[in-house]
Amino acid sequence: MSQAVRTVACPTCGTAVRWEPASLYRPFCSERCKMIDLGEWANETYRVPAVEESPDSEVDPARYR
Repeated sequence: MSQAVRTVACPTCGTAVRWEPASLYRPFCSERCKMIDLGEWANETYRVPAVEESPDSEVDPARYR
C-alpha cells in the first residue's frame, strides 16, 4: 500500500510542490523561487513582529523554564 505524497503551494509562485526528499527546494518549487524569497527577507520586505521591552522591565523567570 503506497501513501499519497503531500503537496504544498510554493510560497513564491503558488506552484504545487511534492513534499518528499526528492524535492530539493521544498517548500519552494525551484532555486529561483527560493532565492526570490531570500531576497525579500534581505530587503526587509518580510519582517517578524517583535514586542519591544524596556531595558528595566522585570523578567519573569518562569517564562524560561
